[in-house]
Amino acid sequence: MSQSRVALACPSCSPDGPTAHEILKQADPATVRCGECGHVHKESLPEDESIERRVVVSQSGDSFSARHSGDPDEQFEVGQEFLLDAPEALMQVRVTSIETDEGRVEEARFEDVGTLWTRAVGNVTVNVTVNPKDGKREETRSIELQVPGDEQFMIDETVEYGDEKFTVTSFVVRDGIDRYDREQYHYTGDAALAKDLKRVYARDEKTTAWSAW
Repeated sequence: MSQSRVALACPSCSPDGPTAHEILKQADPATVRCGECGHVHKESLPEDESIERRVVVSQSGDSFSARHSGDPDEQFEVGQEFLLDAPEALMQVRVTSIETDEGRVEEARFEDVGTLWTRAVGNVTVNVTVNPKDGKREETRSIELQVPGDEQFMIDETVEYGDEKFTVTSFVVRDGIDRYDREQYHYTGDAALAKDLKRVYARDEKTTAWSAW
């Protein structure tokens, strides 16, 4: 993996300690410029110690594999989010399971990881069960909303998405998220992020025009 910046000692301003340097030309030795004093000099670059591991990403019911590069000593744990540079896109993902030689674990050093199982949380699908307002003219139905993962849903809040308009009455959150103390919420003001939701229940607020003719 090519580098654009690296920590090196500068013979001009910092011979005894590293400073940030910009790499002007990749070679051996490389041409670098000190970010502190601007001095240009040639230095051998330290070897890139990053490693790669397999990442499986679940997104809207589908899944695909990618590779993630990182520090061998970096710690990963279930529930943690990180930025994955996948061939499909640069995306925010959340760790749902960690596979090692010892089996599935809750946390592990990156070096010990075999596969990181994740779910895309940058843009997510929210499943909403919409109940009829009066129980007479319409039937309960399910819809899928494509929204940013950080979008908030709050109980007793009325929202509109395109042709849909509904009031949130309750919601169920996904397992293993520390910020929630229970699975289901139904009190006014309770709120959750779209990326944390398993399902939203709502009351339909769409108006239907009726004619006497």
